[in-house]
Amino acid sequence: MTLLTYQALKTVAEQGSFRKAADLLGLTPSAISHAISSLEQELGFSVLNRGKNGVTLTNYGEQLIPYVNAVLNSDESLHQAIAEFNGLQQGQVKVGCFSSVCTNWLPDLIHSFQKEYPGIRIEIFQGTYDDVVYWIKNGVVDLGFLSVSSAEDIPIEPLYKDPLLCVVPKGMRRGKDKEPIGIEEMRGCQFVTQRESTDADIQNFLKENNLNVQSNYHVVDDLSTIAMVASGFGICLMPEMVMKDIPYEVDCYPVRPDAYRIIGIATLNPENMAPAVRTFYTRVRQEYKKI
Repeated sequence: MTLLTYQALKTVAEQGSFRKAADLLGLTPSAISHAISSLEQELGFSVLNRGKNGVTLTNYGEQLIPYVNAVLNSDESLHQAIAEFNGLQQGQVKVGCFSSVCTNWLPDLIHSFQKEYPGIRIEIFQGTYDDVVYWIKNGVVDLGFLSVSSAEDIPIEPLYKDPLLCVVPKGMRRGKDKEPIGIEEMRGCQFVTQRESTDADIQNFLKENNLNVQSNYHVVDDLSTIAMVASGFGICLMPEMVMKDIPYEVDCYPVRPDAYRIIGIATLNPENMAPAVRTFYTRVRQEYKKI
């Protein structure tokens, strides 16, 4: 098995197509097909299901992919280390993030970082907390932004304390504009909620305060949640960072008791990062570590 074979398998799995993988790798579809067939013959089992609707990983292929990613990431680390020895800063960094970090932090961070390190390519993967955890553990990304409560057993460096706010329809609390919202006031309200993988810190706050919310509205993304609140369908809890530059007319209040999510940067091996990854990790700490 060669690195090219591993790269062929990874790319076919990501693209779901021999032709698309061949285009990306600069090879012919038959060369990709031959590489995968040779791999399967050497392994003694099939790694891909081939069908009219595309190509998918078999169960064995799914289990093999994290090891393939580890090999390819190690090769990338080797090339980065050699470049560093030669006084060059180059390579690639794959970063997982959730939506509010993607919109609030990453644009400025990437612009400034690539201005200083033009030889390092940044690749962004945006998803839920669960997505980022999966990507880190399976080698899809080198590091990722998570809330500390969602990081599970992945080492994480806490960076920033982001207060939770209660978001209500505009004008709902006339006469209480400066008063925080307590648990008892929330208890009688209809909520617009998100799935737990999207807002784990909010779910933790509700459980810790025995707040069994009533909700007929279950959405996935932050903007849809706030749009529902703005239209009068209920209230929601949302991190302060999410509420920056929101285009909907709503009111935001601190919650009592105080609650926060702690945002951090996580990676499986903080002591053994590739040079480009370590450089990016250090920049993130310099820019955003407030705690």
